[in-house]
Amino acid sequence: MADNNTNYPTIVPLTEMSPERTAEVAELLVDAVDLHCHSGPAAMPRILGHTEAFQMAEDAGFKALLYKDHYYVGMPHCAVLKDIYPDSKVELYSGVALNNASGGINPHAVDHNIKLGGKIVWFPTFAAKNHIEAYASKSFPKTAKPMLPPIPLTVLDANGKLIDEAKQICDLIAEADIILAGGHLSAAELFVLFEEAAKRGVKKMLVNHPSYIIGCSDEDIRGLVGLGAYMEHSICMFIPGRAKQHETEDLIHMMEVAGVDRTVLGSDLGLTQAPKPVDGYRMIVSDLLDHQVDKADIKKIISTNASGLINLAA
Repeated sequence: MADNNTNYPTIVPLTEMSPERTAEVAELLVDAVDLHCHSGPAAMPRILGHTEAFQMAEDAGFKALLYKDHYYVGMPHCAVLKDIYPDSKVELYSGVALNNASGGINPHAVDHNIKLGGKIVWFPTFAAKNHIEAYASKSFPKTAKPMLPPIPLTVLDANGKLIDEAKQICDLIAEADIILAGGHLSAAELFVLFEEAAKRGVKKMLVNHPSYIIGCSDEDIRGLVGLGAYMEHSICMFIPGRAKQHETEDLIHMMEVAGVDRTVLGSDLGLTQAPKPVDGYRMIVSDLLDHQVDKADIKKIISTNASGLINLAA
């Protein structure tokens, strides 16, 4: 399956590593799980397709790869790849993002996602009112071809209460025992959503890139973890590339705030002018080793914690 945007090359090379460090990193990547792979085809420009992302993960010994697209469910792509490569060891998953293309905060889209074997539901991302307001005065990467402008979405009504559709979605997620991800909702929205979700039996809650768009303070991170959430940090924001916003020290600080047992790394890669997903994992793992992060802790945040979220044995 070819990428539909092959004219966008990767411009950031993989960090040079000694043979010893290369072997050390390779060992740690065995059984890694990426819950945030942005390969294509996609409306957004991507530097690799699902097949290449899958093959790179397979070659590196990953346990699982979860494709994320902002506009479509990806489980059919996973099924096709597994049919073509029946002997592959890496498990392939996807989910649904509740943007306008899926009908917004739409229980029917969630039900369909679950029936296809989806492992995650992302609440609105690019169509989130919070996202749209954050980029009202600055540019955001565009789709390869212009699309209709998004209709802003929020999970709260005019009184700040959770809307009925969001409650129904929480019930569906709880029954299926899959991941509820916050998408690009604001921290304030997440507190309302996650508190209600926990009451309704949702066991797996994930905050996507809390330091970007979401607006989480250290106090917010502690509070959301207190509700049972995991913090998923996007590797792309800590390594060289156009999405970089932080240094490795910032990641280590947020790991300490949430606790290693509640921290997950997802690549959030496939975007242009950045490394490919597996290369991103190699770079961040090497950086964490440089900062003397314990190997057991690295294993938790790139493998063990995410494995539990998708019901794979650690």
